[in-house]
Amino acid sequence: MSRIGRMPIAVPAGVTVDIAENNHVTVKGPKGTLEKSLPTEMTIKLEGSEVIVTRPNDLKKMKSLHGLTRSLLQNMVTGVTEGYEKKLEVNGVGYRASKAGKKLTLNLGFSHPVEMEDPEGIESTVDGNVIVVKGIDKEKVGQFAAEIRDKKRPEPYKGKGIKYADEVIRRKVGKTGKK
Repeated sequence: MSRIGRMPIAVPAGVTVDIAENNHVTVKGPKGTLEKSLPTEMTIKLEGSEVIVTRPNDLKKMKSLHGLTRSLLQNMVTGVTEGYEKKLEVNGVGYRASKAGKKLTLNLGFSHPVEMEDPEGIESTVDGNVIVVKGIDKEKVGQFAAEIRDKKRPEPYKGKGIKYADEVIRRKVGKTGKK
């Protein structure tokens, strides 16, 4: 059995889980509503205040889908109760981030400022050199944070660029001159 797929998902108070045909799941909570169509091969049952995912057989594909389906459901429940956030740091001389309305403006040493619009359901805030991306959908939060980071990835010599707050940059030693 899948260790992750076997575990039941606890549904906290104030959260409702609706399972329609073809495993179309809607999760409503205090922070909002999430909808997702999960793999139809899996059986998703709501028993009391727990959601249980079971698989039809032990084929390799079913085993992998079992854990995935359970994790996706867990992420939806966590998203509507607590939400997700990612922190990014802007490092470098003259590198700045600013926010006006839904528009994030990044000055990253290019000849022009890079402007990015917040996607629907995602909110970004700037505090000094830290950009915080928040939302209820884990996938969208991670994707938008990755797109921001891609504008200027951290380089290994001075560490300039945009990095995740918990990311460790492997530093390299620069060139040494001949004597």
